[in-house]
Amino acid sequence: LLFCLLVLPLLPVHAAAAEDKPSAGGPAETGAGSGLPVPRFVSLAADKVNARTGPGSRYPIAWQYQRRNLPVEVVAEYEYWRRVRDHDGTEAWVHKNLTSGKRYALVDGVVRPLLAKADPAADVLLTAEPGVQVRLRQCPNAAWCQVEIAGEKGWMERRHLWGLYPYEIF
Repeated sequence: LLFCLLVLPLLPVHAAAAEDKPSAGGPAETGAGSGLPVPRFVSLAADKVNARTGPGSRYPIAWQYQRRNLPVEVVAEYEYWRRVRDHDGTEAWVHKNLTSGKRYALVDGVVRPLLAKADPAADVLLTAEPGVQVRLRQCPNAAWCQVEIAGEKGWMERRHLWGLYPYEIF
């Protein structure tokens, strides 16, 4: 018998629908984690999220995130807990029920334009300061993402956004 091996690059699956969502009181999770790719980006699902030093409610609270929809990167999982890294590179453990698959990003660097089209010559709809949170609507190619800022939809170059990987297409 002759066997063929087909090697494909591993690309993260857009997990907006499948990411850790608050439980509706269903059966308890078993196993070591969600089975979703690690690392991956998620957002915080509450206005106040305790950041702990370890994966459990008995570990001390190191600080508290106070920004719903803040994008964070899941870098490890342990049962109900997710080790996340924020935009500043700081890591902590948060409960999975406090994360969401809704995708957000932060404007990175300097003031950036939100454009009417995915074209550097397009009309500027507004400008966004560094740290402004944007809702990711779609990122159909390696260069551009459609985002929403304060109800205004437009396009930004993905290289100016923190909260997604350069190779993610969705």
